[in-house]
Amino acid sequence: MTMSPSVPDPDRPPPALLALDRWTWREIAHLLVNLPMAIAGFVYAILVIAVGVGLSVTVIGLPVLVAGLRGARLLGRVERGRARSLLGVRIEEPSPLPRGRQEGGVFPWLWSGLKDPVGWRSLLYAFVRLPWGVLTFAVTLVSLIVLWPVLPFIARGLTAADRAMVRGLLPPSDELERRIAELESDRGVVVDTAAADLRRIERDLHDGAQARLVALAMGLGLAKEKLTDDPEAAARMVDEAHGEIKVALQELRDLARGIHPAVLTDRGLDAALSAIASRCTVPVNVSVDLPGRPAEAIEGIAYFTVSELLQNVSKHSGARSASVEVWRASDRLLIKVTDDGSGGARMGGGSGMAGLAERLGAVDGLFVLDSPVGGPTAVTAELPWRDRAPAGSPAS
Repeated sequence: MTMSPSVPDPDRPPPALLALDRWTWREIAHLLVNLPMAIAGFVYAILVIAVGVGLSVTVIGLPVLVAGLRGARLLGRVERGRARSLLGVRIEEPSPLPRGRQEGGVFPWLWSGLKDPVGWRSLLYAFVRLPWGVLTFAVTLVSLIVLWPVLPFIARGLTAADRAMVRGLLPPSDELERRIAELESDRGVVVDTAAADLRRIERDLHDGAQARLVALAMGLGLAKEKLTDDPEAAARMVDEAHGEIKVALQELRDLARGIHPAVLTDRGLDAALSAIASRCTVPVNVSVDLPGRPAEAIEGIAYFTVSELLQNVSKHSGARSASVEVWRASDRLLIKVTDDGSGGARMGGGSGMAGLAERLGAVDGLFVLDSPVGGPTAVTAELPWRDRAPAGSPAS
């Protein structure tokens, strides 16, 4: 991505120049603001430590300390914002702690606050900044008056230390902390997807098989009334009811296939994907090369991913042929669906691609779409491979 001169790359700032350009003035502003921010942070850190630790022998001591650590998180957010706007340093925000008391009472809430590494490091940042804030304020102020020709180089050297402090003390705690934030987001996707699937099943039952069965019951009731008076009419009505039963059974089978097809449970991905391909409007070549069957959840996601992709091929691609390849590479299950259609598919084009990407991402999978205008289209999906649990044992 091309970055404008006013927003430099934080890892490679522009070289310092003799002229006082916009970037240098931002660094100077950051250095001058260091002192009031350092004083406020130092006073806050001393108060939190003195009051929290001093009262820790009482009932209110630990809650005060936890509240202080949560407040230190706010100071850290302000400092990250200041570094972002004046120094161009981009630091990811840590995931928030629970706002209220956690389930189980006040003690889990206290414990989560006391062991919060982000709060402690933000408090440490506020505590150690006072000497540095005094130094940078004094050096910058003097340089503005008597050393202004070399001020850009002085500002660059001082702000290099500021960048190092921000990156060292104010980022998210570690990769695990960032992973927790990702998993919390993925959990929301999974919950929303499950709720949408339940609503779809309820709607299909209500509007399809249920309505047909209600009409069937009414028809059989009328046939029963006519059985003695008009046997021929009753026979015709029973014959119509028999046809309705067949249609209702087919709708129920289609609905069950949409929940979890029996062929997938009984015979695995190869047979299930071949069944999908036989219903596609274009010829589909299916190739499945797996050493065994993956876990049921992974197998189901792979099945429905291919099913939706082949529906897109039927409805939108204008293709004459398509192919499905499934194989295992190390600890990943890979799926590739290609077609020779007109291409031009996009993630947000209403073809369900964005929803598929979210579902795969929720289980640590990947979704890659390559569809230039004019075709061909190739979709590659990856899922984590987990071995199927032995029969009779709980699923992993």
